[in-house]
Amino acid sequence: MLASRMESRATPDGRLVRIDDGHVYGFSAMASPCEVRIKSDDGALALMIGQAAEAEARRIEVKYSRYRADSTLSQINASGGVPVTLDDETANLIDYAAQCHALSGGRFDITSGVLRRIWRFDGSDNIPDTAAIQAVRPLIGWNKLDWQRPALVLPAGMELDLGGLGKEYAVDRAALAVMALGDTAVLINFGGDLRATAPPADGSRWRAAIEAVDGDDTAGAVVEIASGALATSGDARRFLFKAGVRYSHILDPRTGWPVRNPPRSVTVAAPSCIEAGFLSTLAMLHGAQAERFLKREGVPAWVVR
Repeated sequence: MLASRMESRATPDGRLVRIDDGHVYGFSAMASPCEVRIKSDDGALALMIGQAAEAEARRIEVKYSRYRADSTLSQINASGGVPVTLDDETANLIDYAAQCHALSGGRFDITSGVLRRIWRFDGSDNIPDTAAIQAVRPLIGWNKLDWQRPALVLPAGMELDLGGLGKEYAVDRAALAVMALGDTAVLINFGGDLRATAPPADGSRWRAAIEAVDGDDTAGAVVEIASGALATSGDARRFLFKAGVRYSHILDPRTGWPVRNPPRSVTVAAPSCIEAGFLSTLAMLHGAQAERFLKREGVPAWVVR
């Protein structure tokens, strides 16, 4: 996983802290620690930037949380086959998900969230039986939807899950909110998914470390970026283990089973966080062929086995 290991300290939730080269604003959202690093000595400006990023993160979380009955996503999932007219923002996300499905050959499918009903990646050896997996497979499949923008028909029993896009999308939206306030160099880090709005004025680069696996606190590599995004997919903390076999939480929607022999983590650089997130997840979905996929596509990436 990518870690914000840039000589930081723990940041109180919703608070601005002065550091040597500017300020850092921290909060929790989307079940993740979030941090906004601002290269500015202006405390009032830094606070405004941090609060703008937090507001956008919380807006996205509320709108697309599957845990809130009043969220746009929950309303879609409760539609029971009745057409739902989507707002432009949600329609754009659905269009992007459709592109991801097509480009991935069906490996990336936002209808596959129903698999969480039977898979619990808690480090135990509780592997669901084949019958349970087969029972939910009819509820998976992008091609079973009727999507004619702005109207979406989701068959009864099926669900959409934007977990593979939501946090990365929130990073990008927060970056846009921050850039609207000026050209201050800012690094947004939501749970290890990052986007830099601009390089620091002193000509340096933003530095982030790829976290090692299996409890080793030594960074696997240090990545430097001037601007753009980094996102990581991995199974360092979410897996099952039985009879000497490790089962990754990266599930193939085409089979309902975990991908075989994926890397422990894949970190990808891209212009936007949502692009980086899709590519890192898609690499993991290629399992043992992840490195070959990344090389073939010419994607800047760091793989931990």
